Amino acid sequence: MMGIGVAAVVAALCLMPLGAVVVRAGGLAGLGPGDWQAVVFTVQQALISAALSCFLAVPVARALARQRFPGRGMLIALMGAPFILPVIVAVLALVAVFGRSGVVNDLLGALGLPKQSIYGAQGVVLAHVFLNLPLAVRMLLLGWQSIPAERFRLATSLGFGPGEMFRHLERPMLRAVMPGAFVVIFVICLTSFAVALTLGGGPGATTVELAIYQAVKFDFDLGRAALLATVQFGLCALVAGLAWRVARPAAFGAGVGRVVPVPAPVGWRRGGDALAILLAAGFLLVPLGTVVLRGLPGLTELPAQVWAALGRSVAVALISTLLTLGVALALALAVAARARGAALMDAVAVLPLATSGLVLGVGLFLIVQLFALPSRVALPVTVAVNAALSLPFVYRLLLPEAQALHADYGRLAASLGLDGWAGLRLLVLPRLARPLGFGAGLSAAFAMGDLGVIALFAGDGQATLPLVIERLMGAYRMEQAMAAALVLVASSLALFWAFDAWGRRHATA
Repeated sequence: MMGIGVAAVVAALCLMPLGAVVVRAGGLAGLGPGDWQAVVFTVQQALISAALSCFLAVPVARALARQRFPGRGMLIALMGAPFILPVIVAVLALVAVFGRSGVVNDLLGALGLPKQSIYGAQGVVLAHVFLNLPLAVRMLLLGWQSIPAERFRLATSLGFGPGEMFRHLERPMLRAVMPGAFVVIFVICLTSFAVALTLGGGPGATTVELAIYQAVKFDFDLGRAALLATVQFGLCALVAGLAWRVARPAAFGAGVGRVVPVPAPVGWRRGGDALAILLAAGFLLVPLGTVVLRGLPGLTELPAQVWAALGRSVAVALISTLLTLGVALALALAVAARARGAALMDAVAVLPLATSGLVLGVGLFLIVQLFALPSRVALPVTVAVNAALSLPFVYRLLLPEAQALHADYGRLAASLGLDGWAGLRLLVLPRLARPLGFGAGLSAAFAMGDLGVIALFAGDGQATLPLVIERLMGAYRMEQAMAAALVLVASSLALFWAFDAWGRRHATA
């Protein structure tokens, strides 16, 4: 019964705002030429960003799969940092390198070449590739590692060259893995409000979510905002549904489970692998290093609003993480036990994937403004939306472990009457500590870096740290923005590490 009640609350949190958006929206006839241009740009930049991320990831993932060198494991781990990096920090890092006073433009000026602007469509695409290239590399790297070692040994014994190896082994894997990676990144690019807010804008570089924000904050045209939110929901729901259908099996058959390196090339191909790794590492790590170097001197001169905003961000992250863990654990245990309504609970747990934080925020704004000043509930609404958006990821981490727990210990626990708090303390938490800790770390890091709902609701007294950084950037106080970004990164990573370490320390299996 608890699972059904929790699922009902989650469904209400997602469906009531969507209902408010749809009711207020009216028909598509209310969209003007600028709104349709925003829809077209949103789809175009997502397509280009996803295509570039996946295309560039192929040589990098292939090189990492084939080459072994000191520090390889650390490099792969560092390349995954943008996945939990607050988006506003990633944008600031790119501005530090590619902005008007960045390293790249300084080099262009020294060579007598014209400086380039990072703002506009090119900046949005660049930021999306920076954020999503590591994700594509990790997904494709797993694909290479999934090819049974026996296939490579057979290909070598048959005298396959690089072309035949690619055609018979690597291309089928890419055909199976690449569509899924493309769709996942496409969805992420559709809903990256922070990138559009800081690097986009103007008639040619406004996404649907940025247009929603402008309609609420600058025009206070709630009808138009609701209509745009309906369009955004339609786009996200369509692509999320597609994500379940695009992957195709590679049909390699089973191996014996031995993990061996992919055969490494020789000659110029070895040099090509080294170049791909160096370029990718430089593209991802140099901007982050620049933020560190430029932000350290400003740590002692941060305004008081930064530290107040940090406290609010940490509070939002901790509370939303606690809510996410409670809801995800209740749903995972109920579904694993095949309780009544398990299929419905499973669907509700992934329902937030079909929407975005800003769409939920607009719906909640429409509801709240009927009863209270939205800024008064900015932090509670931010907590609720962050908990909902993190739920699908944490739930999917917990469900396999919960199913294994029920299969191994379910009958024994029932015979001993081990349920309720005693079962949770003695059985569930120790056995699920590892995924609980990792999921809590992800949830806290995501919430720390959120710049979506809070931008709609918050006044000066409710701003979280990402919003304060965005405002410092808008005021061209870049040194303070970089110093505040360092504080945000350190806090996000500290929360992630603390939760993950707790899970690993208390795990019994």
